[in-house]
Amino acid sequence: MDLFIIILFFVVFLGIGFYFSKSNTSSSDYYKGGGSIPWPIAMFSIVATETSVLTFISVPSIAYRSGWWFLQLALGYMIGRILVSIFLLPKYFSSDIISIYEVIGNYFGKPIQKLSSIIFLVTRLLADGIRFLATAIIFNILTGWGIVPSVFAMGIITLIYSYFGGIRSILWIDSIQFIIYLSGGLLSIYYLCTHIPFEIISSSIGNSVSSIFHFSGSLLSDSNLFINGLIGGTFLSFASHGVDYMMVQRALSCKDLPSARKAMIGSGIFVFIQFSIFLLVGTLLNQYFQIVDLRAINPDIASDYLDSSFNVLKDRELPLLINSYLPIGIRGILLVGVLSAAMSTLSSSINSLSSSTLRDILDVEDNINLSKAISIFWAFALIFIASVFDESNNLLLITGLRIASFTYGILLSLFLLRLFNIKPKNLELIIASLCGILSVFIMQSAGVSWTWFVLGSTIITMSLSIILSPIFPTDE
Repeated sequence: MDLFIIILFFVVFLGIGFYFSKSNTSSSDYYKGGGSIPWPIAMFSIVATETSVLTFISVPSIAYRSGWWFLQLALGYMIGRILVSIFLLPKYFSSDIISIYEVIGNYFGKPIQKLSSIIFLVTRLLADGIRFLATAIIFNILTGWGIVPSVFAMGIITLIYSYFGGIRSILWIDSIQFIIYLSGGLLSIYYLCTHIPFEIISSSIGNSVSSIFHFSGSLLSDSNLFINGLIGGTFLSFASHGVDYMMVQRALSCKDLPSARKAMIGSGIFVFIQFSIFLLVGTLLNQYFQIVDLRAINPDIASDYLDSSFNVLKDRELPLLINSYLPIGIRGILLVGVLSAAMSTLSSSINSLSSSTLRDILDVEDNINLSKAISIFWAFALIFIASVFDESNNLLLITGLRIASFTYGILLSLFLLRLFNIKPKNLELIIASLCGILSVFIMQSAGVSWTWFVLGSTIITMSLSIILSPIFPTDE
């Protein structure tokens, strides 16, 4: 039954890809959908794209172990998207572009446009390749398919509908996938609530709500502190949804600026709702696993979920529920939810990597066949990253998952300099950007909370770009 549900959804996704294939007659259609995507579809796609399996699995784990403080970050996410809608989206829609890095190229010149694109390409390849690997690891635990077969099955199916349907199919499928994994979360809540006494549910939710805001702690090193979560979430979202092409691409597919703003701001609201649902799942799991007998789990799979003291391993809470307790059918929907969280990010990454390569690196305006060929290249690049490394490569995993914190500050600085009409020379920008990356390494080594990385890197990069101007005067 579970396998049938997975295959059914795979067939639906492929069918949507083939349906939209006839609509792609140009690169603009392939990457922007002709500017005809309804804003609710773009909104759901933004949420689905940023929701990797790490979010799907790790957010319940946060609540399971430390409460609902993560919602502080979600509040910052909403503020960041408002800033994107006010300051950056108007610039993109007034420039008639496909890749947002064309805005950088039109102002600073082609070399800096290519540099911005390369930063984006490397960031997306490593970050999404590692997220893809993380999905395969979880999916292998749940199904026993094996990591490499899981990677290729998900990768090839995602490539097919992305290749044929372009951004239209990706956005519509993202929306379906969003509904699937959110429904999976709600089904998990329903199942858990039917197996936990009401008074325990009421008490645990009350305690969790009271744990949202943290006003005591170290300003520099405690990521749970309210001001850190708010500032970190704001600038991370301002960067990720304002200068990361994969996210902005969804807003650019809308017909006009007001629609794009609705999609962008609405996505912040739905992310908050989504986090609330999966944090509630984690809280209920904490109570549920105190009621059930964890020692009764099949010894052959217990090591995947439990330590030697029969405590649930970090990030294994929801997978344990799926694999050992949920009934057939509901389990299949949750498995599709895990796949959906991965495939929505993967398909979006393939299309945005292809678009940036075509417009920013190759400087080709319109070639639909080349666009599709580049999509194939990037799909297999992501499959390669996810296949050749395994979960024992801890340093690679950490780097891949946190690389955006090292590069977002540079990209955000370039767009802010453009916004404020500050125009340093290329050498100044390169030196300042290298110092921006170095500043993140220094902050990390000094134990500074990751919530300050983007803001700190942005301040360093912009300040040095301005300070170095008298040393390297701009040509008149």
